[in-house]
Amino acid sequence: VQLQASGGGLVQAGGSLRLSCAASKNIVSGSYMGWYRQTPENERELVARIIPNGSTDYQDSVKGRFTISRDIRKNTVYLQMNSLKPEDTAVYYCNARRVDYNYWGQGTLVTVSS
Repeated sequence: VQLQASGGGLVQAGGSLRLSCAASKNIVSGSYMGWYRQTPENERELVARIIPNGSTDYQDSVKGRFTISRDIRKNTVYLQMNSLKPEDTAVYYCNARRVDYNYWGQGTLVTVSS
């Protein structure tokens, strides 16, 4: 299974980006789908997650600004990021996991300029 992440780029503070993560197989509905981010200074951290029943949860620093969603028909998960801050700058990775698998996408760079 491959996860193809896209949508990163350079944006000014206060701007928005939408990340997409397309799975090569029909796993989105049955997986814990998450977006993580990592900087050179920090370990990879969970930003947002959507679980099979559709419930979502977020890191405190992005609550109210980021929204995770999924399109099961397209096998795709999205991360809508609004009111971006320079501290959101990172490589963003998507992840799909269950007890029997744990897949990572290749990462997409988000750079927020002040």
